Amino acid sequence: MTAKLHWETEGQGSDLVLIHGWGMNGAVWQALLPMLTPHFRVHRVDLPGYGHSRDLGAKSLEEMAQLLLESSPASAIWLGWSLGGLVAKQAALLAPERVSQLVTVASSPRFAAEHTWRGIQPKVLSDFQRQLSEDFQLTVERFMALQAMGSATARQDIKQLKQAVFSRPQPCPQALAAGLDVLAGVDLREQLGQITQPWLRLYGRLDGLVPVKVASALDVLAPQSQRQIFAAASHAPFISHPEDFVRTVCEFVQAP
Repeated sequence: MTAKLHWETEGQGSDLVLIHGWGMNGAVWQALLPMLTPHFRVHRVDLPGYGHSRDLGAKSLEEMAQLLLESSPASAIWLGWSLGGLVAKQAALLAPERVSQLVTVASSPRFAAEHTWRGIQPKVLSDFQRQLSEDFQLTVERFMALQAMGSATARQDIKQLKQAVFSRPQPCPQALAAGLDVLAGVDLREQLGQITQPWLRLYGRLDGLVPVKVASALDVLAPQSQRQIFAAASHAPFISHPEDFVRTVCEFVQAP
């Protein structure tokens, strides 16, 4: 039997695709469902190599986006967090007719720092690559700690991330390595102007992985988009500030 992407769908309203970040899985959205499903038909996916999609592989960002497009709704709002934001942007570029609106959360067109571009230091990414072969569960836990750093609710945020991630099969080490390659090497900055869908960019002011100055840079690179910064949030504003997060998304898509 051919392995398929794992999707979970519930709710009613406009189709909303939720895409998790590196090392995570679709369970990270669980706490938001009671707030989202009255407004949206929510489709949560485990990316290739993650959670219940563990037996699927995708080596590049384009492969990830193509796999999602093959089994996603004909037209939907795509919301991607962190690495998932890159996947959502790539899908919007590959098949603009399939992505009606775009929401990216704590995401950057280039995650790695370069010259004056703010981002994750290449050494941090290379250290994660090296640590993966030694203890990939510990590596993922360290990444969770980085994501919550700075948030007033960091301890609770990490606990919630751990509960979600470890409630499903562990990610495939090859998928984790491929994801780090994407974070280290992909650069969509020059393509941002081609995104024509209504696009909302959400950031945490305390985010150490996607520095808030990236938001200002994208005001220039993607002037057709709009953005909002959660003043007290870090890399996972949907976990630390769920009500504000859902309200912001609903206002953007004009959900009833």
